[in-house]
Amino acid sequence: MNLSIDKNNSENLRYCKKCVMPITKPDLEFYDGKICSACHFFEKRKEIDWKKREERFHEILKKNKNPSSPYDCIVPCSGGKDSTYQTIKILELGYKPLCVNASTDKLSDLGRYNIENLKKLGVDFIEVSTNPNIRRRINKFTLETVGDISWAEHITIFTIPVRIAIQFKIPLIVWGENPQNENGGPLYKEDNHILDRSWLEEFGGLLGLRSTDITDLMSIDIKELYLYTYPSNEEIKNNKSTGIFLGHFFPWDGEENAKIAIKNGFKVYHKNIEGSIVNYENLDNAQMRIHDYFKFLKFGYDRVTDWCCWKIRRDRLTRDEAKELVIKYGGKYPINYLGFELSEILNEIDCSLDEFNLICDKFTNKKLFKCNNKGELIKDENQNLILNNSKFD
Repeated sequence: MNLSIDKNNSENLRYCKKCVMPITKPDLEFYDGKICSACHFFEKRKEIDWKKREERFHEILKKNKNPSSPYDCIVPCSGGKDSTYQTIKILELGYKPLCVNASTDKLSDLGRYNIENLKKLGVDFIEVSTNPNIRRRINKFTLETVGDISWAEHITIFTIPVRIAIQFKIPLIVWGENPQNENGGPLYKEDNHILDRSWLEEFGGLLGLRSTDITDLMSIDIKELYLYTYPSNEEIKNNKSTGIFLGHFFPWDGEENAKIAIKNGFKVYHKNIEGSIVNYENLDNAQMRIHDYFKFLKFGYDRVTDWCCWKIRRDRLTRDEAKELVIKYGGKYPINYLGFELSEILNEIDCSLDEFNLICDKFTNKKLFKCNNKGELIKDENQNLILNNSKFD
């Protein structure tokens, strides 16, 4: 039950024997070096008494209801397929949510349409936007320093709903999937269903960068970063704030979530989105393709791999079929996304294509990709890299 493979040695790059997730994925653990924790967690779902889980969910909702509030809980909502499903599920269960949206960086027309569609489900909906001038500065800074153009979005997705929860005196926040369970994380976290400050700091994708670091490194007044910070422990304690994952209490399935959302007016892209094998996810933020590409540069896999693994576990793809999809569609240079050219997206943060390519090279793990005898990355005419080990054992 232990991890026995060197993650930093490209010659030993291995993949889960059931899915196609590589050993390089952060936080992923392997049973005897063969089966990843995500596949292990999924298999264990067969043993779950979902009726008892649902009963527990209702107990938590009732226990954490503020009698003086008209709302039973907060549902963080991007307007995507999953938050649309979350909202539908909460309403079907007989509860009244307050939906809270932390605005995305470069919202697409399709993203706006789906946000407006979600409101039509019959909910109160709050949209919170941070200062766009500071946001753009942060986006470029975090792209340059930690290789993530979406750091600001990732932190506000978590901090803004908690801020609103305290302001409106709503103790309970109902999040969607538990990423550590769905995607594989430390084995000791497999039954966790609570999202709190410690979870955010460990698994929230902040790459070790805190809002206080932004203040110091960018000379931005901490007052300007209020929405990027978690409330104080005292505020959280006084509000009895608790965050739970809906996916812990009800079977989570992104593809089924999409079908339910579509039946309720959710609009998909006209084709599979660039860097994926589906047409119904990440439709709101034009920067997401860049974010996913840097995952490929650092760890040798991207959203194509993610979706292939989810489909394998649900018997919608064979492992051999998934291998072909990963090789054919995975790891492509993000020249465009959702109808936006890369140069247009980068212009939002005052970054040229030449600057971007230098930043890409800076964060590329050269142990994973082919280089020439000078140690320079080998790229094809479309700027695509070549993995050293693109074979699946």
